[in-house]
Amino acid sequence: MGTGKSSVGRRLAHETGWPRFDTDQMIATALGMSITKIFAKIGEEDFRDEESVVLEKLDADQPSIIVTGGGVVLRPKNVARLHELGTVVCLTANLPTLLKRLARRSHRPLLETEDRARTVQGLLRERQALYEQAADLTIDTSSLSHDQVAQSIRDMLTPGAQPEVKTVTES
Repeated sequence: MGTGKSSVGRRLAHETGWPRFDTDQMIATALGMSITKIFAKIGEEDFRDEESVVLEKLDADQPSIIVTGGGVVLRPKNVARLHELGTVVCLTANLPTLLKRLARRSHRPLLETEDRARTVQGLLRERQALYEQAADLTIDTSSLSHDQVAQSIRDMLTPGAQPEVKTVTES
């Protein structure tokens, strides 16, 4: 949350002409309610089930931009599916940047707690290793614009780029 996934995904889709699939939006459309209502009504576990179903529906043969929620890594089968679909790019940001960005949005079901900072820290601690294991490419977006992040992704995914894990940060 707060790393710029949705905005960068829109930019990449626009620039490449590829379709963009936002799994959260797809789930919300399929269930006819917002993510916040989904979490409140059916819970996180059932939401994660829906997330897995949506990923299975995506076509690995069609070049596309796929934007997922940060919790997609909680299920190994989702990570495996993402790798079947293509290169997994993990966007990160430092805690102060995340908190600043997340303060602008109130519809984050996992952050509806008394202490957002502690909750974000807990989520990061819980998921950090999973993000690192899942990522083919990691970009720290803390000091980058959405355009810079999109350009970094395009640059690193050009033919001939090395497939090993890469991390990009800029000041």
